[in-house]
Amino acid sequence: MSPAREPARGDAGAAPTGVPSSAGAASSGSLEQLFTGQTTTHDIGYAVPAPSRKRRHVGRWIALVVVLLLVGGIAGGGYALWNTYGERVQAFLGGGEPLDYEAGLATGEARVTIVSGDTGASVSPKLFEAGITKASNSLYQYMVDNSIAFTFQPGVYKLQQQMTSEAVLAALRVPENRLDYSVQLREGLTLAQSLDLISEQLGLARADLDAAVADPSAYGVPASTLEGWIFPATYDFDEGVTPQQVIDTMVKRTVQSLDAAGVPEADRERILIIASIIEREARSSEDFYKVSRVIENRLQPTNQETFGKLEMDSTVQYGAGEMGSGTVSTSAEARNSDNPWNTYMYPGLPIGPIANAGDLAIDAAMKPAEGPWLYFVTVNLDTGETVFTSTLSEHEKAVAQWQAWCSDNPNSGC
Repeated sequence: MSPAREPARGDAGAAPTGVPSSAGAASSGSLEQLFTGQTTTHDIGYAVPAPSRKRRHVGRWIALVVVLLLVGGIAGGGYALWNTYGERVQAFLGGGEPLDYEAGLATGEARVTIVSGDTGASVSPKLFEAGITKASNSLYQYMVDNSIAFTFQPGVYKLQQQMTSEAVLAALRVPENRLDYSVQLREGLTLAQSLDLISEQLGLARADLDAAVADPSAYGVPASTLEGWIFPATYDFDEGVTPQQVIDTMVKRTVQSLDAAGVPEADRERILIIASIIEREARSSEDFYKVSRVIENRLQPTNQETFGKLEMDSTVQYGAGEMGSGTVSTSAEARNSDNPWNTYMYPGLPIGPIANAGDLAIDAAMKPAEGPWLYFVTVNLDTGETVFTSTLSEHEKAVAQWQAWCSDNPNSGC
């Protein structure tokens, strides 16, 4: 993710925040089943006597406290269980923040893209990010709690903001809510990934799209490929749109963003290269501008004499075909791969962009934050906490912090 032996953002951190994992279930056993309705307190060794209506609320508190103490232990185990299940305990008891909006609040318009293989666990965070549901696990938890099986059909759907999970599932069943000639591309996709989605969402043959992007000069792009020139956005097309018209629209949208950011025409490709690295490396909007500064500082002639190379793992992953590896770290094979995107092997920027960059990344490439940083490393892949440093000794401490986090969080994308 950053120079000098640290992880790249890549495709990792992919597990959506707030979506329960199988690892959590394994560690808590029947307690997980208690929350999902698959078992009861009687099944795990504590039978709750039938309370009177007057004492029912108090009884529910006592039952759950006893369960937590029995399963997790009074001290460390109980604390760990509360970290894992605290919000769900509160929601179960009615004292916590509900995961769903109240009915009747839906307003405006929002869109969500569903791709082949999507499930409740993968769709749930998409809905939250689009402002449709209240939490990243709202839909997933609603489906679990109500034992709902639902087959998600690929496509772009027009929904509303602040919907209940029940209303979302109802809307996804309505054919009119599926936009047959729309496509939605997120930031950070490669050209190949973008073409796959365009083909799937618009029903255009992949071979025809490959032919449409074969000659970048047809769209006024002075580069050998259109990598980085397919802008991430939502597009609406008319029936019968051709692959060439689709690509032309997306390239023009990229030019629009470059012009809005004040990028000189001669610098477009260079800014897109930097912006694409920022898009793959940075975690928060503030980090976008800091990562931009690290890149600029590394490219300074005096620093190049010291460090020699940019050393960005995201570029190494791209050059070695490891963008979809599911980890933020690059393999030894990738770092030894001789290709023009290997910034551990060659000085300066890579030969071209590595992904589609959005407006924020392009703006950050033009306006790096002020700072002396030469290194950065994301020390917590769940929260995205990133440490920026200006000396090797400081950086090595941050790398050790990241390694400790990875050790404590196996199978987390390190």
